[in-house]
Amino acid sequence: MTLYDYFRSSAAYRVRIALNLKGLSYTSHPVSLVDKAQQSPAYQAINPSQLVPTLDTETGQLSQSLAIIEWLEDTHPEPALLPRDPWQKAQCRELALSIACDIHPVNNLRILNYLTQDLGVSQEDKLTWYHHWLHQGLSALEARVAARQTHQPSTFCCGDTPSLADICLVPQLYNARRFELDLSPYPTLVRIDAACQKLAPFEQAHPDNTPQ
Repeated sequence: MTLYDYFRSSAAYRVRIALNLKGLSYTSHPVSLVDKAQQSPAYQAINPSQLVPTLDTETGQLSQSLAIIEWLEDTHPEPALLPRDPWQKAQCRELALSIACDIHPVNNLRILNYLTQDLGVSQEDKLTWYHHWLHQGLSALEARVAARQTHQPSTFCCGDTPSLADICLVPQLYNARRFELDLSPYPTLVRIDAACQKLAPFEQAHPDNTPQ
């Protein structure tokens, strides 16, 4: 498998973690978002959305990180990234989607670039925008996860093994730290992130360990 990747992309980071947790080998093909390689005709032929990641498999090409991860879950079910119980599975997806659909989209690179390059927003105001939406999203996420931990204490978001929720959480907190967000209001999320970072699949997927 080939992963069209960018080392700091949250979405690509999620897929790298999932591939590593599943113990699957893949080749990383860097697509530099800063250099706008995603806009090249060659990459648009692969992914017309001009986004990463794209996973090239024997079956075909698939984009959208959560779709890729769920395909990996269906085709390589062990270790499981979603609980087996339907209710717990839905709760895990709820946490993952709150990051992937509510927090990440308004703060990804193309949105931030549009603010500064097209709308003339200052760097200071761009950072204010970023912090506002991240605080709003992480506050809700902290409340959900902390409440769950009160009733069902566990190492990770949804149990004592990493799940889809943790796969989404770790890249989001990585980016929050890059933009110097104060994470002290989110002790539960920070604790879980630290537990994830001790595991080799997360460490190997870290941007510092990913081809640029």
